[in-house]
Amino acid sequence: MKLHKAIRFITLITVLIIQIVFLSTIVKEKYETDHYTAALSILFIAVTIIFGYRYLDLHHEEYSYEKISVAIWVPIGAVACYLLNSFTGFGSVLSAGILGTLASFIPAIKKESLYFEKLPPAIYCGAFVGMSSVEIAPSINYVIDAGVLAGIFLMLSKSLFLGIGGKLGTIAFGGVALVSLLYSLLS
Repeated sequence: MKLHKAIRFITLITVLIIQIVFLSTIVKEKYETDHYTAALSILFIAVTIIFGYRYLDLHHEEYSYEKISVAIWVPIGAVACYLLNSFTGFGSVLSAGILGTLASFIPAIKKESLYFEKLPPAIYCGAFVGMSSVEIAPSINYVIDAGVLAGIFLMLSKSLFLGIGGKLGTIAFGGVALVSLLYSLLS
């Protein structure tokens, strides 16, 4: 039980830090010359996010994790969307839309399969990773790494952020942001 609480805590803190840093960067860029307004805005954003996590009922009390056999489809969806975006000229939005539409038909292959029912969200989460521009994701290895990390986040966040819109995009963003950080630290 302590392991589950630790995993939940680490996952929540990771997402919280990513959100605060991302929003703070936006505010800092917007108010480059007015440091006082930027500092107050960043403080307000951080406090709002922390109170939101603390007092909103975003999570089940049960601990459940997505299966690896489902999460493996996140990097597959990321690579498929990246390749569709890079080599067809469709663009990232259309590529993700095509991939998401195709993934939505997977449960129809075998209607009674619970496994097939879980694949479209995982593939679509990967499509969000694969939407990254070539400037952000310069190679297929980068996309694979970000997809794997997003897949791990998907596995760990099954019982987190329930009923909150944007969960798949936030997971994909977390994977891409952390891989960007790791790549920049390692180079």
